[in-house]
Amino acid sequence: MNIRNDIIQSARTIRIKPNEAMLPIKVPNATPEILLANAFDDEQALLAKVRYNRLIDLFLGITTHSLQNHLRTTVKGIGQVEIDELYVGLNRRGSQFIVPVQAKVGKNQLGPVQTQHAISLCAKRYPELICRPVSVHALSGDRIALFELTLSEGEIRIVDQKHYMLVPASDITADDLRRYGMGS
Repeated sequence: MNIRNDIIQSARTIRIKPNEAMLPIKVPNATPEILLANAFDDEQALLAKVRYNRLIDLFLGITTHSLQNHLRTTVKGIGQVEIDELYVGLNRRGSQFIVPVQAKVGKNQLGPVQTQHAISLCAKRYPELICRPVSVHALSGDRIALFELTLSEGEIRIVDQKHYMLVPASDITADDLRRYGMGS
């Protein structure tokens, strides 16, 4: 069995696209002003916003910590693997997680191959941790789509998708808070 060919064949069948009809959840923007003033409009700037606003924590419902950015390594049977950011996490019951994150901005599309590679790396390097892959896509107007992904029957599938909008705290209305409270 050629792992690389299997990954490439199943990767062709699925695209991870944001659902534009999703209601974004407003989050008070905790990104430092100096970062906003000087950041590029790229994946690293997006990942900084995700990190400073703890969007991985909000999205997955666990406490996470950034372990490493822009990880490049090799996995036997695959070759080079790149992960944009790697988090470790913990839930209230003590379960521990490894969260590989891939990020895209603009018209770049999220693809399943990078996620499949990340899952393979996590299975080999962190077999005792629960792998919860996440893809992040910057949309227009400080709107950020997050996807939790899984490998099912040889294909990457979307487990969950949420959209967050980073705003000044004063832009979150009482109506917003009531609407968000309905889903709890």
